[in-house]
Amino acid sequence: MIDFVGHKRWFFLISWILVIIGIASLIISQIQLGTPLRLGTDFAGGTSMTLQFSPIDSHEVSWRDFQSHLRDKMAKLGYGEATIQNAGEGSFIIHTQEITSDEANELAEQLGAELDSQVEITDYYSASPTVGAETARNAGIGVIIAAVAMLLYIVWAFRRMPSPFRWGTCAVIALLHDVFIIVGIFSILGWLAGVEIDALFITGLLAVVGYSINNTVVIFDRIRENVSRHISPDFAVTVNSSIVETLGRSLNTSLTTLFVTLALFLFGGATIHYFVLVLLLGIIIGTYSSIGISSQLLVVWEKKEWRALLPWARRHA
Repeated sequence: MIDFVGHKRWFFLISWILVIIGIASLIISQIQLGTPLRLGTDFAGGTSMTLQFSPIDSHEVSWRDFQSHLRDKMAKLGYGEATIQNAGEGSFIIHTQEITSDEANELAEQLGAELDSQVEITDYYSASPTVGAETARNAGIGVIIAAVAMLLYIVWAFRRMPSPFRWGTCAVIALLHDVFIIVGIFSILGWLAGVEIDALFITGLLAVVGYSINNTVVIFDRIRENVSRHISPDFAVTVNSSIVETLGRSLNTSLTTLFVTLALFLFGGATIHYFVLVLLLGIIIGTYSSIGISSQLLVVWEKKEWRALLPWARRHA
């Protein structure tokens, strides 16, 4: 039998490393960009549009070189602050200041003339900074409401167990751990690769919250069954047995979901690329936290082994 509980310090150490890296990234991003996360049109306001250019002669220029030319022409036309994302096959997603649809059409015509290419606007979306700020606020409220709802659900579901609030708290800490790590990763992607977050990012986070809590409930439910069966007077042994018994189900569910999501990530459209990336990260981190964080927190709380939460601390004071 694998001793997951016996290695809980390693699980906590891995989590601390990821969390500290995330905190460092948020601070660096705040210093460099003025915001912890690079905000997309949905949150910062502005206009997002997708331009489709006619095919080019690959022997003369690549699409990467074409993107550089496009950026230069955008700056020449007064849109130097615009961000440009290559969506593949001559399609480019452009984020810029708020402009009307008529101005977008005029810009497309000017770019076509400058780059000697046929240009078609295949997608257009515009939001004012006020709407963006409201969207950001509502997104934060949504995540908080989801966490509180999960806490109440776990407390109610495990109401017959001693200290049901403990079970709910451990589950919520684990899902907030998952959310924070994903936010940290996207902060790194923001200041290293210019990745912006949008409303789909929040949708992905909420999906991750649901997935994470589902995995945790499966293990918690087995712990409850084994506690009722009195398989061991040692709570740590009971928890470890429960993790091992549900390990196959957790991994099988995660892997099948992961394969489908990976296919969507590789072959899906550019507009959902980072949404799918959130789901991929959520599946991996959520599975890890349900095994290595939420269940281990139950043991730490039950046995009052608070020093285990700081794996770098000495075992004996």
